[in-house]
Amino acid sequence: MMSARPAPHAHAAAHPRDHAVPVLGTRTAYWEYGATDASTTIVLVHGFRGDHHGLEPIAARLPPDVRAIVPDLPGFGASEPLRRRHDIDGYAAWLHDFLAAVRPGGRLVLLGHSFGSIVVAGMLADHLEPSDTARPDLVVLVNPIGAPALKGPRAVFTRLAIFYYWLSAALPEALGFGLLRNAAIVRVMSSAMAKSRDRALRRWIHDQHARYFSAFANRTVVLEAFQASVGHDVSEYASRVDTPVLLIAADRDDITPLPAQRRLQTLFPDALLHVVHGVGHLVHYEAPEEAAMRIRTFLADRP
Repeated sequence: MMSARPAPHAHAAAHPRDHAVPVLGTRTAYWEYGATDASTTIVLVHGFRGDHHGLEPIAARLPPDVRAIVPDLPGFGASEPLRRRHDIDGYAAWLHDFLAAVRPGGRLVLLGHSFGSIVVAGMLADHLEPSDTARPDLVVLVNPIGAPALKGPRAVFTRLAIFYYWLSAALPEALGFGLLRNAAIVRVMSSAMAKSRDRALRRWIHDQHARYFSAFANRTVVLEAFQASVGHDVSEYASRVDTPVLLIAADRDDITPLPAQRRLQTLFPDALLHVVHGVGHLVHYEAPEEAAMRIRTFLADRP
């Protein structure tokens, strides 16, 4: 059954509060939704080349008594780059310290989408101590990268992407930067990921990618993050994540097909899998209401 689709800009009524905090010596920008004194805080980590706008459709649909915090990853959006390499270890170290900086009392939930799912898994597996204040109580992974990028059915497209980013690095600075931000290429990427047949929704998704998909500080950041995104996946960390996990996958996700998501579920000590039908790698754009509903149920079932 097809999941309910949101109207374009359905989350526009949300009025997040913008903040910034120093993490690992650089400025991290983040946006806050819901009650500041909520008993549950959920931190949402966006994917590669995105920023906080991508996860706003989910954050804005969570209950008002849940505090949602959506940072821009270092080097993307309004956040400054790291003073170290933008690899999984670097982003995981940043996420650990960011959580320690913004966590209030009460329950902490950590959500990662796409590339953000790898960052979250890497942090949980390699950057937590037993009594760590950054340890979340629950984890949600949306469109998790559950298998190596070069071994899936879209491996040929991954290789094309590798060539594209290699060429962007090999060209002179101005030309390489321009290639990374080329509007036509961004539109091709957007069209390949959007599965909805709703023309208004597709136009809105393309507009979101046109606005925010190229909001990175410099080409070094985006090239290092890309290498991290294709060089790692959640499956290499899953067995060491002892926090209860909700996986929200999609049956038309070309990046991690459903059989790989089902296998990923078995690698976690404690994981549930919810499948959104009729959408692909853009659950946060094409089915945010269903995703938010499953998150609400997960929170209620795991008090």
